[in-house]
Amino acid sequence: MMVYIMETKTEQKRTHGFISVFFALLGNTVITVIKFFGFYLSGSSVLFSEAVHSFADTMNQSLLMVGIKKSAKKADEEFVYGYGQERFLWALISACGIFFLGAGVTVSQGIEALRHPKSIELSPLIFAILIISFILESFSFYTAWHELRASSSGSVANSFKHGDPTTIAVLYEDGIALLGVLVALVSIILSRATGNHYWDGIGSIVIGLMLAGIAVMLINKNRGFLIKRAIPEEIKERAIEILKADPVVEKVLDFKSAVLDIGSYRIKCEVEFNGSALMKEIYKSVSLKEEFEKVSEDYEEFKKFFVENIDRLPRLIGKRIDEIEKKIKTEIPGIIHIDIEIN
Repeated sequence: MMVYIMETKTEQKRTHGFISVFFALLGNTVITVIKFFGFYLSGSSVLFSEAVHSFADTMNQSLLMVGIKKSAKKADEEFVYGYGQERFLWALISACGIFFLGAGVTVSQGIEALRHPKSIELSPLIFAILIISFILESFSFYTAWHELRASSSGSVANSFKHGDPTTIAVLYEDGIALLGVLVALVSIILSRATGNHYWDGIGSIVIGLMLAGIAVMLINKNRGFLIKRAIPEEIKERAIEILKADPVVEKVLDFKSAVLDIGSYRIKCEVEFNGSALMKEIYKSVSLKEEFEKVSEDYEEFKKFFVENIDRLPRLIGKRIDEIEKKIKTEIPGIIHIDIEIN
């Protein structure tokens, strides 16, 4: 079964990822405040790292929201293919923020905690803060997961490969946040149980390394979109099938494509037309036998007939190209720009 990753409504394309980013931004704002409060009460390095982690996520999701809003701008004379790439640019900046702000500060704090370990004050409030954080992150994670799967069909791997990078960014960040809460909880318990406060620093470093790994994955994904990643293979194959199915298309010599936005694609191809099939189209509109009888004994009439049919040919080619483009757009609405060139 072929999978097409596309939206059928322009509004859905423009707001794709908004829900998951909005809830993640709202949740992380609350989580950041309560984690910093928990650090103030306990002095835990790993809880400070978690607070920085949540703060970084909040800032990054703000950038993702900027990207979503900017990508919704309509095409104009300066950007004729629209502003869809804005989504990938801001997602890339967000991923860099995760790497430098989230991972960098967290690892640095962990190393500092290993060099100068401090005692940790535990209270039921600390555990309550971690539990509340876990619940809020779980809700945000579920929202992002639901939106990612709802926007694409097929396998989970296909959703992650071709899905909206803003939604995937939220999903990754929330997934790491959930693991981070568990790491923080285990680190605090081990530090208290063993009396060895190095566990606190180790927990911070682990969280930082997880953030760095996710950041590199997101940077690479958005890089692929910004340098014009080709459309999914199954969509490319179906578009070529439609081209070849038309009687006047003899060969598809070249096919290039690019992702303009989530569910929005551009294709460019060179085709070789079948001259015989085109002539049959001309025969349908004129009686060749009558025309022959009119021009067979008059050279000037023959020249006139010849010029008229030569003039008709480019219009016929243009009409057939328009029909082919319409077929492709009807079956694959995600392809919004098509350039067909005759070889």
